[in-house]
Amino acid sequence: MDNLEVSEHITERTITEELKQSYLTYAMSVIVSRALPDARDGLKPSQRRIIYAMHELKLTPRSHFRKCAKICGDTSGNYHPHGESVVYPTLVRMAQPFNLRYPLVDGQGNFGSIDGDPPAAMRYTEARLTEVAMLMLEDIDKDTVDFEWNYDETLRMPTVLPARFPNLLCNGSDGIAVGMATSIPPHNLNEVCDALLALLDDPDIDVRELVKHVQGPDFPTGGIICGRRDILEGYLTGRARLTIRGRVHSEKLRKGRVQLVVTEIPYQLSKTKLIEDMVNALKSGNLEGISDIRDESDREGVRLVIELRKGESEETVLNQLYKFTPLQTTYSMILLGLVDGRPELMNLKRMLEVYRDHRIEIIRRRTVFLLDKAEKRAHIVEGLLTALDFIDEVIRIIRGSQTVPEAQAALEARFSLSKVQAEAILRMTLQRLTGLEKSKLEEEYRKLREEIEGYRAILSDPNLVLDIIREDLHEMKERLGDARRTEIVDEAADIAIEDLIAEEDVAVTISFEGYIKRQPLSVFRKQHRGGKGVIGATTKDGDFVYDLFIASTHDYLLMFTSKGRCHWLKVYDIPQVGRLSMGRSIANLLNLWKDERINSVLPVRDFDDRFLFMVTSGGIVKKTPLKAFSNPKKVGIRALSLDEGDSLVSVYLTSGDDEVVIATRDGMAIRFNERDVRPMGRTARGVGGIRLRGDDAVVGMVPRTPNTTLLTVCERGYGKRTAFDQYRLTHRNGYGVINISTNERNGKVVSVLSVHDTDDILAITEKGKIIRCPVKGIPCIGRATQGVRIISLGEDDRVSNVTRAAASRQGAEDEDDEAGNPVDSGENGQE
Repeated sequence: MDNLEVSEHITERTITEELKQSYLTYAMSVIVSRALPDARDGLKPSQRRIIYAMHELKLTPRSHFRKCAKICGDTSGNYHPHGESVVYPTLVRMAQPFNLRYPLVDGQGNFGSIDGDPPAAMRYTEARLTEVAMLMLEDIDKDTVDFEWNYDETLRMPTVLPARFPNLLCNGSDGIAVGMATSIPPHNLNEVCDALLALLDDPDIDVRELVKHVQGPDFPTGGIICGRRDILEGYLTGRARLTIRGRVHSEKLRKGRVQLVVTEIPYQLSKTKLIEDMVNALKSGNLEGISDIRDESDREGVRLVIELRKGESEETVLNQLYKFTPLQTTYSMILLGLVDGRPELMNLKRMLEVYRDHRIEIIRRRTVFLLDKAEKRAHIVEGLLTALDFIDEVIRIIRGSQTVPEAQAALEARFSLSKVQAEAILRMTLQRLTGLEKSKLEEEYRKLREEIEGYRAILSDPNLVLDIIREDLHEMKERLGDARRTEIVDEAADIAIEDLIAEEDVAVTISFEGYIKRQPLSVFRKQHRGGKGVIGATTKDGDFVYDLFIASTHDYLLMFTSKGRCHWLKVYDIPQVGRLSMGRSIANLLNLWKDERINSVLPVRDFDDRFLFMVTSGGIVKKTPLKAFSNPKKVGIRALSLDEGDSLVSVYLTSGDDEVVIATRDGMAIRFNERDVRPMGRTARGVGGIRLRGDDAVVGMVPRTPNTTLLTVCERGYGKRTAFDQYRLTHRNGYGVINISTNERNGKVVSVLSVHDTDDILAITEKGKIIRCPVKGIPCIGRATQGVRIISLGEDDRVSNVTRAAASRQGAEDEDDEAGNPVDSGENGQE
């Protein structure tokens, strides 16, 4: 062939057009022939061909097993030319009970495990079809479905299976095509059949009514789906994200220890992967409070044991497992399948309608096939009965004919028979001439006429077709129906966590390095002023306790950070540990920024009409309605806008008409009414509250309440109480007046509080020592004085913070010192 002849066969096209057309062709091939299931039988082409190949090999549930190598060889050689290594994984998945809710293949040998172990090679494993697969193939030999040529046009294979079993919904399907994907979860057969029966009874039924029958997905591995609303959204729109949790229960051990036991894991999750992620979370510090993880699973099922350290809250550890491991995962529900050869996103009703319409077509074609077969047989039986009625003449005609065609023609002419009837008479044996045989033929003919009438009635009455479908569904429920494995709960737990946790007041401590814990107030013995205290918190080298406050376990904590952000936390989510424990890193509970620390915490129950009054180290104040902080976010929200170099110091709840006192590190204080500050938005900067000299900075602010005094504490353990009236009422943004002397003995001011005479205070030092003493033991003295000793400190220790413990929340502890001896409270310690 010369160059001229070659050029005549070249078609010039732009590369963009060629790429566009070729990619579309490839995409449609992937969508239709590989990745998406047919909505009628719920099978992809590879799955359908494997099942049909096994059908051709007669591998029924009552037959012997055959090697998977033989099955894969026949499938790839006859129907699916993609290699045995591609066919075998598909065969394996159809046999795994943890992948398919109702397996289509019965495997013998190692077909993998939920641990993620691979299956044995195909030369070792064997398989046969299950009862479910036989339902998928039922009536395939009755012209119920169309057949097409295989890849080399030597064999015929079905384009779809009759699928009496509703496979698409009951077993689901997953696949990634080009530009689209499908992810249909498995469902419970009983519920699907009930929904189909409801659809047959009322074709106009709404999806919301169908959901009363289909509660939601039913995974083969069980688990818990959290969120009925998400399920309804998926059934209405065809898309949703479901939250799935493993099933966990707790078991009590000796000496007060507890272990969590995982008995069901989320769908499509490897148990080995779950254990690996738990170990990694422990190493990274995201998961705490666990002493041991053991896999005690056996043939009876999954049993993953997580042993907790003594005193750890099982609820908190479980929440961490949900957050930092795949024990809680999300499942993307995408109800996408092929309808009439085109991809379609379906809702629940549409999926049921496709199955119903497919079964109507299958029953109609089966009935046509059976009617034709019955009519042909009845036609032959009619001829045979005619021959028996005139048997002598039939014999005479046959004996008088020279050839078979001559006899056939003579019979047709004499008795008005068809060619088929005449041939049947000529094939009739002599034993059919007996009277008994004639009776059998008459009975057969009667039954055939009844069958023909029944088939014709089915074809003429659509309601009879629906009745057949109803009978099939009831029979399937009885044969294959089983109990639901996956539990479905609302978004919020049916039993609130507060109902499982005793309401009590606790002391919460936060260290400078960001460790938090809670302890019952009873662990702190009441002491008099000047007592040595007890160790309330152990810290790492270089760390010290930064904050301490009192709250109920059922309170919300509004946690304000130095960078002006606010986080929400329930007190019961804070781990309760022993006195000598460091606690848990706040980073495991809150999403904090780098170099961000908590410096104000407010326990609240309700977001009412009160205000939040804030002050920064630079003397800026702001008043914002509490309601502005009622919508929590995991990442926190901005509480105010800070100037460069400024930080948030104190936040208090106020009525909107309170007087406030702001104190500085160098011993200055200012008192003004919060009416001087107008309410502002949540992200506003604020206005000036106090003017500062030199490198002075604000250390705290308190609102004035009735019958209270202002308690000021310095870093060397000295402090005093002073009446609020000692501080003249002025306007905001002034320099203020002297509050306390900050000489070498006292050190700088670290904290100010508004206290009652009946209050107790808790003071904590940088080394973690805590002392609790009554306020009435601290004298109320003048404004510009040095104060008295409140806590005895070592040379290298300093007071880091002070908080108030209301007298009504105190227990009746014995007044012992650290060694358990009575404390002498005779002298007031004033110097």
